[in-house]
Amino acid sequence: MALLEVKNVKKIYTQRLGGSKVQALFDVTFSVEQGEYVAIMGESGSGKTTLLNIMASLDKPTGGQVILAGKNMADIKPKELCAFRRDNLGFVFQDFNLLDTLSLRDNIFLPLVLAGVSYQVMEERLLPLARRLYIQDILDKYPYEVSGGQKQRAAVARALITRPQIILADEPTGALDSKASDRLLRIFGDVNRDGQTILMVTHSIQAASRAGRVLFIKDGCVFNQIYRGNLKDEEMYRKISDTLTVLQTGKEGGVSHE
Repeated sequence: MALLEVKNVKKIYTQRLGGSKVQALFDVTFSVEQGEYVAIMGESGSGKTTLLNIMASLDKPTGGQVILAGKNMADIKPKELCAFRRDNLGFVFQDFNLLDTLSLRDNIFLPLVLAGVSYQVMEERLLPLARRLYIQDILDKYPYEVSGGQKQRAAVARALITRPQIILADEPTGALDSKASDRLLRIFGDVNRDGQTILMVTHSIQAASRAGRVLFIKDGCVFNQIYRGNLKDEEMYRKISDTLTVLQTGKEGGVSHE
């Protein structure tokens, strides 16, 4: 059974001025298996951020279902939603979303503190993560004292420390230079090979080329998808680039199962 199922999801917004309706998503359907690494790409305004927000339970679909680990997210009571997100979803954002008033250590601990986990357990989880992410020597520094790459790796540690069902990453390399981006993507590849499921929204062909599958969203629909198979990163990069060219030129496409 798929870990995440998106079934016939639609999203319609009603504009405040004039009351006209805008449909951001049209009948989006796909699934993500346990241990997959999936990237979602599309032009600005294509609906990919709306889709991510719905999968993160930060927004509700107008129609359709999002099912995570067999649970329909629409059935979760509002008072239980925060705990469900904390226990099942790990988030990595472009702007890191770290609190400047907390050290990196305390930023990483925050979701476990909210869940009532003991300090001993938090430390036991943190140390191997910090070593893996190369932040063990800066845990007592504050976000404003470290580089963008270090902040993003701390954000990844915060996402992973809860041992989530799935990592949702929104433009995780968007604020990083090429060296820091490459290091982060290698870390994503490592944790994915260890079994962590990752779903990443990105504009970066370089970032998407590391994924096992790339979904392309256009005008609120799944326009196409590419499976890595035995492709190397360079070959994946070329296929993604070619698909984006077709998407941007407006030619008709279809769902590919290569």
